[in-house]
Amino acid sequence: MNKQNEFQSRHVGPSNNEINTMLNALNHESLDSFISDTIPSSILNKTPLSLDAPFTEQELLKHLNKIATKNTALTSFIGYGYHNTFMPPVIQRNIFENPGWYTQYTPYQAEISQGRLEALINFQTVITELTGLEIANASLLDEATAAAEAMVMLFRAHSKGSKTTFQVYKHCFPQTIKVLQTRAEHLNISIELFEQTPSKNLENTFGIFYQIPDKYGTILNNSELHAICTEHNIAVACSSDLMFLTLSEPFKNLSLDVCVGSSQRFGVPMGFGGPHAGFFACKKEYSRKIPGRIIGLTTDKSNKAAYRMALQTREQHIRKDKATSNICTAQALLAIIAGMYAVYHGPEQLKNIATHGHQLAQLSAVNIKNCGFSLHSDSFFDTISINCSDPTQRQTLIKHCTTHQLELNLLDKDKITIAFNETHTLDDCKNIHTCFQKLSQTDIPFIDTCPKT
Repeated sequence: MNKQNEFQSRHVGPSNNEINTMLNALNHESLDSFISDTIPSSILNKTPLSLDAPFTEQELLKHLNKIATKNTALTSFIGYGYHNTFMPPVIQRNIFENPGWYTQYTPYQAEISQGRLEALINFQTVITELTGLEIANASLLDEATAAAEAMVMLFRAHSKGSKTTFQVYKHCFPQTIKVLQTRAEHLNISIELFEQTPSKNLENTFGIFYQIPDKYGTILNNSELHAICTEHNIAVACSSDLMFLTLSEPFKNLSLDVCVGSSQRFGVPMGFGGPHAGFFACKKEYSRKIPGRIIGLTTDKSNKAAYRMALQTREQHIRKDKATSNICTAQALLAIIAGMYAVYHGPEQLKNIATHGHQLAQLSAVNIKNCGFSLHSDSFFDTISINCSDPTQRQTLIKHCTTHQLELNLLDKDKITIAFNETHTLDDCKNIHTCFQKLSQTDIPFIDTCPKT
């Protein structure tokens, strides 16, 4: 058997007899005859493809591994909503690699989906407890999509066609702003960016969106922002970080309509940039307008607890043209993993993981400042930004970081951002310090004692 036939026998379903039966039914002698009769001659390429001999699966894997060895594996500190994580082996083996979990789609038949529904309501519970809001859905496509869904929901709930401006904090993640702008363009919504507080165009503003911590890691003082929105009856949406929320209550005693974000850093590996399960939590008053699916608890005919899809306003089979959205795809498997990550660790260990990242950021901040550099902000969680606009300094730093196999965030031309997570260690802080020490041409020793918070 040649290589091509070996692949076909494993992956192409119809046998030769089945193909002949099909061709007879269609009155064709061969597949070539059938294709010629089906595809217009103006677009049919009759020239044979110039391809090398096919690989077997084993040969292909060997070839790909050889290519992969050319990559340089760096320790990433890029952040921007994407973090390396440790997935607990029990979750990897029993959920992530288990076809009983990863092959499922929408649980329309609740009677055979109780385990999955319970896992999703667990995810919803994690989100509501961390955000402090009343209801959460069972995940969306990713953080940026969730932000766009929040904008659309608030537009429909508060605008009534009279207000068309949505003001967005300019230091949100750039991918979030891009998605908001793209979605707004087709709804005739005007996106206005603001720095610290909203612009004076409040009469036409139906909603405000900000991020805490922002892309530079800064924890914005949001009390003034909320006060302005309350005074002018403007809805407030925010994106945040689940790990940050385990240690902080930034919305306590403040009126927040929607909170969105990514659950990726709760044990979900980075899938080449995503998407990863986005979360969406809001006030109860939006329960009929929230995009996506909400899993609820009810009782069956035997008066036993039973889970079901309580609200599914996006589903076309339920509301057709009145669906709140038809693109807010769920990431059920990844949401389940994030929820189980929270269960596996428990509240105290989640706080310990968050504290670990915060302490590493504090250590690096102190040592980098000792090397003569200034921070963009002293109010941060696990991400710090260093002021550095000199192109020569930046290029030199890149060389030092490459030597130590570090990948910092240099996407901003005036700042260098360093984001820590649960996979980073004290040695990483020391390597970062060494790079800045070389850059400043000093012999300042590394301080390995974390300052008191």
